[in-house]
Amino acid sequence: MRLQIITIPIGAVFVSVLCVFGDRLTVLHAPQYVTFREGQWPISGEKIPDLVSLTMGFSVQEELGWPGLQVGPLFQRPRAAALLLVRGVDSLQFPQSAVSYPLENPVPFTLDSVSNTVHSLFADDTPVVLQLAPSEERLYMVGKANLVFEDLPVTLQQIKGRLSQEGSILTSLPLNSLSRNNEADLLFLSEVQVLHDIAALLLRHKHLAKDHSPDVYSLELAGLEEISRRYGLDSPQYRDAANILARALQKFAEDVSSIYGDNAVVEVVTVKSFEVPLTRKSRSILQSGQISNPGTKYNLAYSYNFEYSVIFNIVLWLMIGLTLAVIVISYNLWNMDPGYDSIIYRMTNQKIRLD
Repeated sequence: MRLQIITIPIGAVFVSVLCVFGDRLTVLHAPQYVTFREGQWPISGEKIPDLVSLTMGFSVQEELGWPGLQVGPLFQRPRAAALLLVRGVDSLQFPQSAVSYPLENPVPFTLDSVSNTVHSLFADDTPVVLQLAPSEERLYMVGKANLVFEDLPVTLQQIKGRLSQEGSILTSLPLNSLSRNNEADLLFLSEVQVLHDIAALLLRHKHLAKDHSPDVYSLELAGLEEISRRYGLDSPQYRDAANILARALQKFAEDVSSIYGDNAVVEVVTVKSFEVPLTRKSRSILQSGQISNPGTKYNLAYSYNFEYSVIFNIVLWLMIGLTLAVIVISYNLWNMDPGYDSIIYRMTNQKIRLD
């Protein structure tokens, strides 16, 4: 985060304004019963999944301890949560009605814990869970998402082909300084197209938003990062792309809110760069060989969740109990007196006496 003092002369008075530049968490939309307080309380990047869980009405393992979110009603919870991660920019120009907070310690995070909670609590309702990163062709769909988004283009080749089809954003979107012939520009435009297509597919299956199970959407957008690498932060292409993306995100939040009847939470996380390479547990749609944790060179496994110790103890002591039971039973059978303890020998002895 960078701090800069700007002095503005107003008549004979000089007003000093403290401007804060840095990564941000912005709440584009939230129901009335989910209250975010206005303030500049920083939140750590690793706490974002816990924040999403609390806004959905779920409990978390550790207390969040962040004053930005107020306690809401017990029997009301949002029907959907959408988290949009934008890489390559620390902030975007959103309406003043959007509540924004500084983001500190921008480490990579996923919503896997939120998805697991939704599946464990609403397994019979098969909720919609979608996690997508178009630039890296990573996709994770569970439940009714396979039905809703079966026509969604997910590979870069499919998305680029979608840009030339009917209903493409290129027919109505002013490109200004952006070009259709540049790979970085096409990557950025393809992500905007994915946002448009997701909202359109949700609108087509609007009846699924009325069920009792909450839905989770997580999208990672890296097209703006490629634009900054290609043209620079001070280029007109970067400014035009940032404005286009801000409008697209605002439109996406309005569409999702309308589909779910004002019962959805839409949040945007803008990160200039992560402190470590971004990794997540997901299936690659290219089915390419990958190490389990690309963030390390030793092919280490991912960290176990909080249920691992419980399952481990159950299996451990069950195996110990069964092993001791087998040993005790085997010992007693081996040292058993057939004349007194065996029903077979007891019956045999009676038959011999009768004879």
